[in-house]
Amino acid sequence: MPTGATTQTQKSALDQAQLDQLSINTIRCLAMDAVQKANSGHPGLPMGAAAMAYVLWTRFLRHDPRKPHWPNRDRFVLSAGHGCMLLYSLLHLTGYDLTLDDIKQFRQ
Repeated sequence: MPTGATTQTQKSALDQAQLDQLSINTIRCLAMDAVQKANSGHPGLPMGAAAMAYVLWTRFLRHDPRKPHWPNRDRFVLSAGHGCMLLYSLLHLTGYDLTLDDIKQFRQ
């Protein structure tokens, strides 16, 4: 194999890593924008916990946005209410019935 050549597996891993980082940054930006627009809330928790929450939601929690009341789903409890934009961002990005317009109405 020539030096610098990238295998398909390496390319897929790189693409997934880029998608993961984009998703994490999107969670952060949604939180920042919503809190800024509302002039209320705390962006620190959503921004700081975005990577951890993204990995938890996409790789470990059993849930299905098409069946939000599925009895065997895992539950995610965020006891720090001031960080609710983390949960709202995750719900929006993972396909639950929470639209971008809903997020834009955060504390309005």
